[in-house]
Amino acid sequence: MIDLRPVGYVIGLVLATLGALMLLPMTLDALSGDPHWAAFLESAVITATAGGLLALSCRNSVGAGLTLRQSFVVTAGIWAAVPLFGALPLMLGATGLGFTDAYFEAMSGVTTTGSTVIVGLDALPRGLNLWRAMLQWLGGLGIVIVALIFLPVMKVGGMQFFRTEGFDTLGKVLPRAMDISTALIRVYLGLTVACAAAFALVGLDAFDAVTHALATVSTGGFSSYDASFGAMTGALEVVATLFMILAALPFVRFVQLAQGQARPLWEDRQVRTFLRWMGYTIVVLTLYRMIRHEDAFWPVLREVMFNVVSVFTGTGFVSVDVSTWGHMALVLLLMVGLIGGCSSSTVCSIKVFRWMILLSAIRAQIRRLHSPHRVQTIRMGHVPVDEEVVSSVMAFVSLFVLTFGVLIVGLSLTGLSGQTAITAAWTAIANVGPAWGAEVGPTGAVDGFPVAAKWMMTVGMYLGRLELLSVIVLLLPRFWRV
Repeated sequence: MIDLRPVGYVIGLVLATLGALMLLPMTLDALSGDPHWAAFLESAVITATAGGLLALSCRNSVGAGLTLRQSFVVTAGIWAAVPLFGALPLMLGATGLGFTDAYFEAMSGVTTTGSTVIVGLDALPRGLNLWRAMLQWLGGLGIVIVALIFLPVMKVGGMQFFRTEGFDTLGKVLPRAMDISTALIRVYLGLTVACAAAFALVGLDAFDAVTHALATVSTGGFSSYDASFGAMTGALEVVATLFMILAALPFVRFVQLAQGQARPLWEDRQVRTFLRWMGYTIVVLTLYRMIRHEDAFWPVLREVMFNVVSVFTGTGFVSVDVSTWGHMALVLLLMVGLIGGCSSSTVCSIKVFRWMILLSAIRAQIRRLHSPHRVQTIRMGHVPVDEEVVSSVMAFVSLFVLTFGVLIVGLSLTGLSGQTAITAAWTAIANVGPAWGAEVGPTGAVDGFPVAAKWMMTVGMYLGRLELLSVIVLLLPRFWRV
């Protein structure tokens, strides 16, 4: 049996830290004269106490370190526990949400999905909107570190692509991981500060600039307005588009860029493929809208660029109701939402790296049919891809599609219409954010969904954010055998 004391110690420290962070929105509400500060104080005391007691009870395990199996349990445990306690201010405060809605909202934040059950975001206490943005920012940073440190052993995280660059963490879970984590935190902080400053320069006040920067760089998509970016057109859309793209690029390339190595980013085939596919989508949808609706070029291009980038990167900001663009546009957006961004970024979904491997494997198989005796080597650029990596990627994509299908069926059985079930399953498993359909509210909120549907989406968000296999591996009996 796995010794869970080190797991409990790490989760306890994380919860204690989460409780301390609740003091920031508490202070904001107190300075604003909003009585909601008391809800944050109560939540902070409960969270910090629970985390502190858990850490103290498991303290005798300190020094033993984490095994690989314990690391997987820690990852799954953190992403279940943080939303649980992160939901407290939503239940005890102004929103007064029930447990289901509060946990859904917190899970949507921590997994950087961006779906919401709250209507009336404009009237929420500022502390709550800041807290929602903070949950996304913490989730975005955490998943990058997890993807770099723990997932490579499963050969589906995309880090195999960086092995020749000196970024392989396999077998070096802690010493090497600390160096990489520190560098990534600096990049993440730098992007966040730059994004907030850019938002402020083009017209947002300090509060909105900070909250939207936290949601943008984490590719989370929570806005402090029901209309999201609907009332923030022009330069604000351009700034958000730029930083959503930056947040979807491999963070390890930014580390190299900070060290004066610009060439790896420029020559990264994954980055080039991501930008090229995104460009194709923008061009197709812009022409489609102009031909179909005869709209002016610049407004159409700006709207299409912003919303395509938002969906492609899984951020989930919206500036218009894209469901009015037509069925072809909606299908295309669903497709790009299943692509996602680059590996070692804050973006979820299948990711460009896996699609490149999958398409290369399909192409190689077709060539084998034509030339069965010819050796077909799958490569990423000039780097050969191990056959085990190809098999793992194909298994992941198959499981992703299967889970997506099961979610659609499950959501349909709760009474949701076909379009709503498909887009709700899509937004959950790919952690994208928006859903479209008859049951979705006019502000994009899913507060009217049945309770069963909300829990299915919550599980889908959790599985999608943790890359499916890193959770499913915990269900295998042999995983727990010593």
